[in-house]
Amino acid sequence: MTSRARRRIAMMTAVGCLVGLSPLAACAQERPKETVRVAQAKSKASKKEASEKVHKIAIQVAENNPQLMNLALNNATNIIQHYKKAGEKVVVEIVTFGPGLHMLRDDTSPVKQRIQQMSLEIPEVSFAACANTQANMKKQENKDISLISEAKVTPSGVVRLAELQHQGYAYIRP
Repeated sequence: MTSRARRRIAMMTAVGCLVGLSPLAACAQERPKETVRVAQAKSKASKKEASEKVHKIAIQVAENNPQLMNLALNNATNIIQHYKKAGEKVVVEIVTFGPGLHMLRDDTSPVKQRIQQMSLEIPEVSFAACANTQANMKKQENKDISLISEAKVTPSGVVRLAELQHQGYAYIRP
Protein backbone atom coordinates (compact mmCIF):
# COMPACT_ATOMS: atom_id res chain seq x y z
CA MET A 1 0.00 0.00 0.00
CA THR A 2 1.33 3.42 -0.90
CA SER A 3 1.93 6.17 1.65
CA ARG A 4 -0.65 8.29 -0.16
CA ALA A 5 -3.30 5.62 0.37
CA ARG A 6 -2.35 5.30 4.04
CA ARG A 7 -2.66 9.07 4.55
CA ARG A 8 -6.03 9.07 2.85
CA ILE A 9 -7.32 6.27 5.10
CA ALA A 10 -5.99 8.02 8.20
CA MET A 11 -7.70 11.26 7.19
CA MET A 12 -11.00 9.52 6.45
CA THR A 13 -10.81 7.71 9.78
CA ALA A 14 -10.09 10.94 11.70
CA VAL A 15 -12.92 12.82 9.97
CA GLY A 16 -15.27 9.90 10.55
CA CYS A 17 -14.44 9.77 14.25
CA LEU A 18 -14.85 13.54 14.68
CA VAL A 19 -18.17 13.59 12.88
CA GLY A 20 -19.34 10.41 14.54
CA LEU A 21 -19.37 8.36 11.38
CA SER A 22 -17.64 5.28 12.67
CA PRO A 23 -19.12 3.07 9.90
CA LEU A 24 -17.38 5.30 7.35
CA ALA A 25 -14.09 4.91 9.19
CA ALA A 26 -14.55 1.14 9.30
CA CYS A 27 -15.17 1.04 5.54
CA ALA A 28 -12.07 3.12 4.89
CA GLN A 29 -9.96 0.64 6.84
CA GLU A 30 -11.45 -2.49 5.23
CA ARG A 31 -11.25 -1.42 1.60
CA PRO A 32 -7.46 -1.88 1.23
CA LYS A 33 -7.71 -5.40 2.68
CA GLU A 34 -10.29 -6.26 0.03
CA THR A 35 -8.04 -4.84 -2.68
CA VAL A 36 -5.16 -6.97 -1.42
CA ARG A 37 -7.36 -10.09 -1.47
CA VAL A 38 -8.40 -9.41 -5.08
CA ALA A 39 -4.77 -8.88 -6.09
CA GLN A 40 -3.75 -12.12 -4.37
CA ALA A 41 -6.53 -14.03 -6.15
CA LYS A 42 -5.42 -12.63 -9.51
CA SER A 43 -1.83 -13.60 -8.75
CA LYS A 44 -2.84 -17.18 -7.93
CA ALA A 45 -4.89 -17.37 -11.15
CA SER A 46 -1.98 -16.15 -13.29
CA LYS A 47 0.38 -18.68 -11.65
CA LYS A 48 -2.09 -21.46 -12.39
CA GLU A 49 -2.35 -20.34 -16.04
CA ALA A 50 1.43 -20.29 -16.32
CA SER A 51 1.70 -23.85 -14.96
CA GLU A 52 -0.94 -25.04 -17.46
CA LYS A 53 0.76 -23.31 -20.40
CA VAL A 54 2.25 -25.59 -23.05
CA HIS A 55 5.53 -24.45 -24.59
CA LYS A 56 5.42 -25.15 -28.32
CA ILE A 57 8.57 -25.40 -30.41
CA ALA A 58 8.99 -26.02 -34.17
CA ILE A 59 12.43 -27.05 -35.42
CA GLN A 60 13.31 -26.85 -39.12
CA VAL A 61 15.62 -29.29 -40.90
CA ALA A 62 16.16 -28.39 -44.56
CA GLU A 63 19.68 -29.71 -45.20
CA ASN A 64 21.08 -33.19 -45.78
CA ASN A 65 23.70 -32.72 -43.11
CA PRO A 66 24.10 -35.34 -40.34
CA GLN A 67 25.63 -32.77 -37.96
CA LEU A 68 22.67 -30.44 -38.43
CA MET A 69 20.23 -33.32 -37.96
CA ASN A 70 21.95 -34.32 -34.72
CA LEU A 71 21.95 -30.69 -33.59
CA ALA A 72 18.18 -30.50 -34.20
CA LEU A 73 17.67 -33.68 -32.16
CA ASN A 74 19.95 -32.33 -29.40
CA ASN A 75 17.98 -29.06 -29.37
CA ALA A 76 14.69 -30.96 -29.07
CA THR A 77 16.01 -33.14 -26.24
CA ASN A 78 17.46 -30.17 -24.34
CA ILE A 79 14.29 -28.10 -24.69
CA ILE A 80 12.10 -30.95 -23.48
CA GLN A 81 14.40 -31.73 -20.54
CA HIS A 82 14.48 -28.05 -19.55
CA TYR A 83 10.71 -27.67 -19.37
CA LYS A 84 10.16 -31.07 -17.74
CA LYS A 85 12.66 -30.12 -15.03
CA ALA A 86 10.72 -26.89 -14.48
CA GLY A 87 7.48 -28.91 -14.21
CA GLU A 88 6.08 -27.34 -17.37
CA LYS A 89 4.53 -28.89 -20.45
CA VAL A 90 6.21 -28.78 -23.85
CA VAL A 91 5.73 -30.14 -27.37
CA VAL A 92 8.35 -30.12 -30.11
CA GLU A 93 7.77 -30.79 -33.79
CA ILE A 94 10.72 -31.30 -36.13
CA VAL A 95 9.70 -30.39 -39.69
CA THR A 96 11.80 -31.65 -42.60
CA PHE A 97 11.69 -30.53 -46.23
CA GLY A 98 14.01 -30.23 -49.20
CA PRO A 99 17.31 -32.08 -48.66
CA GLY A 100 16.42 -32.27 -44.96
CA LEU A 101 13.89 -35.00 -45.79
CA HIS A 102 16.82 -37.44 -45.75
CA MET A 103 16.56 -37.20 -41.96
CA LEU A 104 13.27 -39.13 -42.14
CA ARG A 105 13.95 -41.36 -45.15
CA ASP A 106 14.06 -45.04 -44.31
CA ASP A 107 16.93 -45.72 -46.72
CA THR A 108 19.20 -42.70 -46.17
CA SER A 109 18.63 -41.33 -42.67
CA PRO A 110 21.89 -41.00 -40.75
CA VAL A 111 19.89 -40.55 -37.51
CA LYS A 112 17.25 -43.25 -37.99
CA GLN A 113 18.11 -45.26 -34.85
CA ARG A 114 18.34 -42.13 -32.73
CA ILE A 115 14.89 -40.97 -33.87
CA GLN A 116 13.43 -44.40 -33.13
CA GLN A 117 14.92 -44.31 -29.62
CA MET A 118 13.77 -40.72 -28.99
CA SER A 119 10.23 -41.56 -30.09
CA LEU A 120 10.08 -44.35 -27.52
CA GLU A 121 11.53 -42.27 -24.68
CA ILE A 122 10.22 -38.77 -25.44
CA PRO A 123 6.56 -38.65 -26.50
CA GLU A 124 6.63 -34.81 -26.61
CA VAL A 125 8.58 -34.85 -29.89
CA SER A 126 7.09 -35.49 -33.33
CA PHE A 127 8.47 -35.53 -36.86
CA ALA A 128 6.86 -34.08 -40.00
CA ALA A 129 7.97 -34.94 -43.55
CA CYS A 130 7.17 -32.76 -46.57
CA ALA A 131 5.03 -34.58 -49.16
CA ASN A 132 6.13 -32.14 -51.91
CA THR A 133 9.77 -33.04 -51.32
CA GLN A 134 8.93 -36.75 -51.15
CA ALA A 135 7.15 -36.53 -54.53
CA ASN A 136 10.03 -34.60 -56.11
CA MET A 137 12.58 -37.13 -54.82
CA LYS A 138 10.44 -39.93 -56.21
CA LYS A 139 10.55 -38.30 -59.68
CA GLN A 140 14.29 -37.63 -59.50
CA GLU A 141 15.23 -41.10 -58.25
CA ASN A 142 12.51 -42.95 -60.15
CA LYS A 143 11.57 -44.99 -57.08
CA ASP A 144 9.24 -44.80 -54.09
CA ILE A 145 10.64 -42.86 -51.17
CA SER A 146 9.75 -44.64 -47.95
CA LEU A 147 9.89 -42.83 -44.65
CA ILE A 148 10.63 -44.10 -41.17
CA SER A 149 7.56 -45.08 -39.18
CA GLU A 150 7.96 -42.14 -36.77
CA ALA A 151 7.41 -39.60 -39.57
CA LYS A 152 4.02 -38.15 -40.32
CA VAL A 153 3.57 -36.72 -43.79
CA THR A 154 2.47 -33.12 -44.17
CA PRO A 155 1.49 -31.68 -47.58
CA SER A 156 4.17 -28.96 -47.43
CA GLY A 157 6.96 -28.62 -44.89
CA VAL A 158 7.24 -24.86 -45.34
CA VAL A 159 3.48 -24.39 -44.97
CA ARG A 160 3.54 -26.63 -41.88
CA LEU A 161 6.16 -24.37 -40.27
CA ALA A 162 4.05 -21.31 -41.07
CA GLU A 163 0.95 -22.97 -39.57
CA LEU A 164 2.85 -23.91 -36.42
CA GLN A 165 4.11 -20.35 -36.02
CA HIS A 166 0.54 -19.10 -36.46
CA GLN A 167 -0.46 -21.48 -33.64
CA GLY A 168 2.11 -19.88 -31.33
CA TYR A 169 5.06 -22.23 -31.85
CA ALA A 170 8.54 -20.77 -31.43
CA TYR A 171 10.61 -21.34 -34.58
CA ILE A 172 14.12 -22.81 -34.30
CA ARG A 173 16.50 -23.26 -37.20
CA PRO A 174 19.68 -24.95 -36.01
